[in-house]
Amino acid sequence: QVQLVESGGGLVQAGGSRTLSCVVSQSMYAVIAMGWYRQAPGQQRELVATINRGGATNYADSVKGRFTVSRDSAWTTVFLQMNSLKPEDTAVYYCNVQGYTTVTDHDSFWGQGTQVTVSS
Repeated sequence: QVQLVESGGGLVQAGGSRTLSCVVSQSMYAVIAMGWYRQAPGQQRELVATINRGGATNYADSVKGRFTVSRDSAWTTVFLQMNSLKPEDTAVYYCNVQGYTTVTDHDSFWGQGTQVTVSS
């Protein structure tokens, strides 16, 4: 079973930066997309940023120009560089990987979440 291990969360002051990392525990037949979602208390989980196999990226309007999603060349790690952090960025951040574990088996995997708290 593919597992995602996130790291990099913590407490940061407003205006600061933080980088999240997510490592895929085992190789997949094909990765279609990797990305990050977040969930604030009392809120639904929302998309933050994704990158697909073609390299195209997609960002939530609220993070455009501040956050950057990237991945390594082997598609084993996805990063989220967060700059100019705001208190409203406080949430649990979840890594997501979508792809094929075999030629025919498509699945979507989630990390356990990492807390990012931005103090004002």
